[in-house]
Amino acid sequence: MVLHPDPQWRDDDDPEDFHEALAGQMKRHGDTAHSLHRAVKSQGGLTDRKTLSEWRRGMKSPQTPASLKVIDLIELRYRLAPGRLRGKLRSHRATKGQAPTGVGPAEARRLAWHLPDDFRQRSAKEQAEILAWVRTRILTGGTAYSLYHSKAARHRFAFRFDDASVPTREGRQTGSANLAAPPQLQAEMRSLIQFKSATLTDLGFQRSGVWGPETAAQRGEHLALMFGALAARSEGEVKGAGAVPEDLSLALLVCPPVWDWYIQWREQRRGFFTGWESEMLLLAAALTRVEFGWLRQCPWLAERLRPIPGVLTQADIESVQADWDMACERMNRHALSRAREVQRVARVHRDPFEPLLPILEAASPVGEYLKIAEEVLRHMPDARRHPRAAAETVRGFLMLRLGLHLGVRQKNLRQMLVCPKGKAPRRERELEQLKRGELRWSDRDAGWEVFIPCAAFKNAGSAYFSKKPFRLVLPDLGGLYAMIDAYLERHRALLLANANDPGTFFIKTVKAKSRDAAYNQTTFYEAWRLMIQRHGIRNPWTGRGAIEGLLPHGPHSVRDVLATHVLKVTGSYEQASYAIQDTPKTVADHYGRFLPQDKAALAAKVLNEVWNVAA
Repeated sequence: MVLHPDPQWRDDDDPEDFHEALAGQMKRHGDTAHSLHRAVKSQGGLTDRKTLSEWRRGMKSPQTPASLKVIDLIELRYRLAPGRLRGKLRSHRATKGQAPTGVGPAEARRLAWHLPDDFRQRSAKEQAEILAWVRTRILTGGTAYSLYHSKAARHRFAFRFDDASVPTREGRQTGSANLAAPPQLQAEMRSLIQFKSATLTDLGFQRSGVWGPETAAQRGEHLALMFGALAARSEGEVKGAGAVPEDLSLALLVCPPVWDWYIQWREQRRGFFTGWESEMLLLAAALTRVEFGWLRQCPWLAERLRPIPGVLTQADIESVQADWDMACERMNRHALSRAREVQRVARVHRDPFEPLLPILEAASPVGEYLKIAEEVLRHMPDARRHPRAAAETVRGFLMLRLGLHLGVRQKNLRQMLVCPKGKAPRRERELEQLKRGELRWSDRDAGWEVFIPCAAFKNAGSAYFSKKPFRLVLPDLGGLYAMIDAYLERHRALLLANANDPGTFFIKTVKAKSRDAAYNQTTFYEAWRLMIQRHGIRNPWTGRGAIEGLLPHGPHSVRDVLATHVLKVTGSYEQASYAIQDTPKTVADHYGRFLPQDKAALAAKVLNEVWNVAA
């Protein structure tokens, strides 16, 4: 490479923006787009004069391996330190043309962000190593459960109930379209959901406890899986019971042989029992409970029982039909007994702490997680040249920051409404009816406040709330208020485009194929997981990512981070429960990773003060 003569003036000004830096270096060395193109081309640089001119003016950015090679040649020509110009590229897009041959377009898009710029120039062995690492640690998640779930999801078998029978959780379906439940089973499920969800029970029925929409949808999904397994072909990948779909009825839930087949089928499929099987058995016990169980109060279901080869015999059916009440009693006792047996040997398959171990093991879990938000901002594109990409970056930053400050569940965060400054906030009663919270400006506290009625929370009846709303004034730390203001004044409108405004603080990027700006459970989870994949997981091949050893996870994991942080600092399960609006027992059972060494370290910190005083 022919080096350029000495520059015409000193290099005192070094803009952070790539385009301005390139323009400054060209001017400093007296280069035009024509002369620079000629020099680069002589060294094998594949670009044209127009492209160089567009880079200098900020109309385009280098996005391919060939264009990045040109940047390296320009650095060499101007005697700049390696990476001086390339390091200023804050591209919101992955390098193009990196995916290996044989990879489909969908996977190629997912891989592109995580492959190094020189992937194509590396040896076949190293390329295979990089691909295996990215697929395992970033795309699929790397845990035993994620690998199992990825494999199991290829062969769907669950029945699909229509919305009139079972409420569908946002963004989810209870089975594929070609597995619609038969009409008889649909009608029975409709009766069960109505019984457990209605404000008042039908005359002649009694119940204990009511299902909310989320619980009803979850129970529907679980039963859809069970009946789908019974109907799946025995010789297929699912290895089901091969029952005739039209013969299936909720009356089967009164038969112990059916339950024994199902929990053993799940154990063989997964390799061990989990708490899921125990919970399903407890559902069977509740449905056959004396006086209050729905099945117990529906003896007419007995006539719908049909044999299932290898599972339920005609003799079993005749025993049930002879005395429905006694059959329900037997099932109730059997379910409680089996649940205890399963609980004794159940193993944890989806360990919620596993993806977060590098964060939870840190001295300051919240401080460690905050590094991800900082990494998001570090890669923020220029808002003047890439306004929508910058808006998406700000949205991602605020998702992480508000998640850390609030500690609420995903539903409360994604459904949170917004009231701009200068407008009257919604009244508490209105928010109670909507079962949503709101971000609004508080003139009294001169700050952004989050107000959520207790009715909006999953555990609304918890002693934490005592029927009072949740209210928190966000701290103006780390530029949070400036980001909120910028998001509401500029960025949110760019994401919304011309679509209808759902009124929520967080909205999706509206595109031609999807005009719905509201997040649902699945899309919000995917947006959070994508941020972790791109900015949270330290990638040794690209240098991107904040935390080494981290794995993909969703927004619910922030609750583990907050609870564990408070436990490490205070040792108090009660104070940890305040951070996530729950009870100390729930924190101890599900959220706090408080190991013996953490407890010992906390005690030693107090006891060591004695030695400090003595010294």
